[in-house]
Amino acid sequence: MNVKRWLPCLDWAASYNRVTAGKDGLAAVIVTLMLIPQSLAYAMLAGLPPITGLYASIAPLLLYAIFGSSRTLAVGPVAVISLMTAAALAPMFPPGSAAYIGAAMLLAALSGLILLLMALLRLGFLANFLSHPVISGFISASGLLIALSQLKHILGVKADGQTVLQLVPSLAEQIPYINVPTLVIGGLSLLFLQLARTRLKSSLLAVGCTPVWADSLTKTGPVLTIIASVLVVTFGHLESSGVQVVGSIPKGLPILRLPTMDWQLTMQLLPAAVLISLVGFVESVSVAQTLAAKRRERIDPDQELVGLGAANIAAAVSGGFPVTGGFARSIVNFDAGAKTPMAGVLTAIGIAITALFFTPLFHNLPHAVLAATIIVAVLSLVDLGSLKRTWRFSKQDFIAQAATILGVLLMGVEIGIVMGVSLSLLLFLWRTSRPHSAVVGQLPGSEHFRNIERFSVIQSEFVVSLRVDESLYFPNARYLEEGITELMVEYPHCQYLVLMCSGVNLIDASALDSLEAIAERLTAAGVQLHLSEVKGPVMDQLHRSEFLRHFGGQVFVSQYAAMQTLDPASVARSAELST
Repeated sequence: MNVKRWLPCLDWAASYNRVTAGKDGLAAVIVTLMLIPQSLAYAMLAGLPPITGLYASIAPLLLYAIFGSSRTLAVGPVAVISLMTAAALAPMFPPGSAAYIGAAMLLAALSGLILLLMALLRLGFLANFLSHPVISGFISASGLLIALSQLKHILGVKADGQTVLQLVPSLAEQIPYINVPTLVIGGLSLLFLQLARTRLKSSLLAVGCTPVWADSLTKTGPVLTIIASVLVVTFGHLESSGVQVVGSIPKGLPILRLPTMDWQLTMQLLPAAVLISLVGFVESVSVAQTLAAKRRERIDPDQELVGLGAANIAAAVSGGFPVTGGFARSIVNFDAGAKTPMAGVLTAIGIAITALFFTPLFHNLPHAVLAATIIVAVLSLVDLGSLKRTWRFSKQDFIAQAATILGVLLMGVEIGIVMGVSLSLLLFLWRTSRPHSAVVGQLPGSEHFRNIERFSVIQSEFVVSLRVDESLYFPNARYLEEGITELMVEYPHCQYLVLMCSGVNLIDASALDSLEAIAERLTAAGVQLHLSEVKGPVMDQLHRSEFLRHFGGQVFVSQYAAMQTLDPASVARSAELST
């Protein structure tokens, strides 16, 4: 057993030194300053007390550092998973209640167990069923939905709803009751955070600040906003003016305990846990692979399942909620110079110190500032321009992407992503059920064969060469039968039909039955079936059947070899035309 495979930390720990520690330490400081406000904000987004956001940013980071394969991925609460947590739990329990908190812990535990089970069965490939257009549409729609849901905190009003159709009317009804001090604080926070994200670094560089300091100061924008807003609320006594604040946050580290196991609640939460696991895994692995490629490092998707599963189990037993690798946070960690997961360990220590000693400082932190932090973070993930790009490239992928966006916005996050995945798979089955095929001929003077409708080629008088450009399996088996029947009507003098299988990577049992039926019908019509350019794995499949012994034809190594055997005169004519 390769211990390092299951404990990647042994690999980087063996060569850990003071220089690496210094770089990890600097990255940890920057990420900690970014993660504190985000953790509080995402807990609020999930419908949980702010302290649970800090809890979810301690133990999960420690466990991922031991079991995760990425050296720069920053694990913790993220916006989309927090929204999915709220969507799953809000219909069951009052947000922030003891039952709600317990259910969030159970949801994290289920997500962790699902991820570990997927790792054990090596099911990391299942994430491939979430196509990029569907994930892009889901993240964009979720970002818009999250931003819309946080407007109530910016306006200082009460509004409920899980979809656009619910939120917009609810917000519109509350416009007469907007709290002006809250709106001012929220609006200024939004403006400052957006400027800090887009303009602060260039402004600091313009006044002579070094790139390192300019980048570091830019990352502290949310912390500066928190400090300023707390001071304004405290000295302006704005809580009495209706400004909603975080309130009392308990000091101390989480008490480790197992979530309450309720079989009925477990069954209710299981579908949401599966979706959270898949979405979190896809988001995390995408970020990890992108960052690893920049340093020519390697990510093991199955080991990432172990790391993320362990992180979610840790969140469950420490009073947190589902976590995954965050995009923006990981980019900051990478850019800050993190070299190993020890940066995550040091970040967890920083969060733990905050939970132990500094939580009373957040008492007068306005909800509007946390909402502004969420809005600025999630809007950076919205990419509606991808709709136009997808439309140009693939109309079918566009349909799946658009359906995901509309589903999330109008019916909720869970229904939206299920719609997108289901439609994406249905469209894939529809597309592959009608495989592209082409009658091919020989390019004069060469051994290459191309589509007769696209190239000027030489065709045999009695050999028809049909290239199949798709694997043959149950959805398209009958389609191939019907296509060959129609083809024989077009070529009444055909004596040999050669199926050119260069694009066939698989033949399943249904397609094998169809090939046997095709061979029998062709034989009855006086036409012999042959195959060419069959790939090794497909030949192995055919050898395990009776087809090769019964169909009566040959399997040629190339289409050129087939034509040399079946119609050498046509090959000679091609050679003559080239001269």
